[in-house]
Amino acid sequence: MKILNYLLICFAGAYVCPSVLVADEIDRKEQFASKNTTKSAVVEGWSVTEGDHGVTIMVDGKLFASYVIDDVNKPYFWPVVGPTGKKMTRAFPMQEVPSESSVQRDHPHHRGITFGHESIVGPNQSGGDSWHEWITFGGLRQGPGNNPDSDQRIATIASIKHLAFTEMEANADHAVVTEICDYVDPNGTRFLSEERRMTFRVQDDSRSIDIDQVFTACDGEVCFADRKDAGLSIRVPVGMAIDSGQGGRIINSEGEMDDDTWSRAAKWCDYHGIVEGEHLGIAFLNHPSSYRFPTRWHVRSYGLFAANPFAMQSYDPSLPDGTTTLQAGEKLKLNHRILFHIGDASSAGIEEAWQEYAKTAKD
Repeated sequence: MKILNYLLICFAGAYVCPSVLVADEIDRKEQFASKNTTKSAVVEGWSVTEGDHGVTIMVDGKLFASYVIDDVNKPYFWPVVGPTGKKMTRAFPMQEVPSESSVQRDHPHHRGITFGHESIVGPNQSGGDSWHEWITFGGLRQGPGNNPDSDQRIATIASIKHLAFTEMEANADHAVVTEICDYVDPNGTRFLSEERRMTFRVQDDSRSIDIDQVFTACDGEVCFADRKDAGLSIRVPVGMAIDSGQGGRIINSEGEMDDDTWSRAAKWCDYHGIVEGEHLGIAFLNHPSSYRFPTRWHVRSYGLFAANPFAMQSYDPSLPDGTTTLQAGEKLKLNHRILFHIGDASSAGIEEAWQEYAKTAKD
């Protein structure tokens, strides 16, 4: 079914991808090289620095987050440090640590904070699966490999390729990094482009990352299939996960809890529990301007936590097919804030935090 609400036509001043696909990735990167000559931004309290493997965001000389662009088939955040200095995502598969047992080292494509979609179809049957990775099905970290026992799905793995950071700024209040990505199928054909703006803030008892995504059908019609494995996701620390047995809980804005939050539509969802001896939480806020607000949540007791507006029938067979179609030149926007806090959703004032976030203007 074709969804027309929230699909935005290109507007002046915004990123507009070229109408003709540039075959050479180097040429594509050169298109954006002049947009950002700044490799770092430093103001009192903040440091944002581009390195060989991505961007590092520091606050008062200490790490807030690292954004990795060249490790696997898509960019991801890891590590991310919360308001008390604890790491706020699972370490696996980037690092194997003693506190994460082999049972908790599942789903290697659940990396820190990342975005992916299991099935996007572009022009001329281009497209693929950017939710999973090659290693999910027996391949290598950076390619399909040559394993005859690999799942046939390894041939469907697409890549979200970093092209350039077009903005890198900081002031006393926040830091901003903007990135351009191309979605490329297994044959190297681009089928979608994205502008991703990431805004970092720190308060006394919380930290947050706003992730504003604009997807553009640059090269022709694009279909986002109705799939449960899609969206912006975070893999919570193992101690916070309900299945760890350390008191982890999930609650959403509608008052639903734990397993009852899976697939439900809500304006926010919160996962909280024990992280290295401290009671900490992660609130995922969905902005009213975001596509299909309020989003549905792909949140699991083992620790997956994803905002997925693309799935409808995959969650509930009684719902209509949720396939989303963009015509050439159309855009789709997703707007979220991930808030790292102390305590549970009530003590951290997550409803009030969402009310404040909902007032923020989005382009």
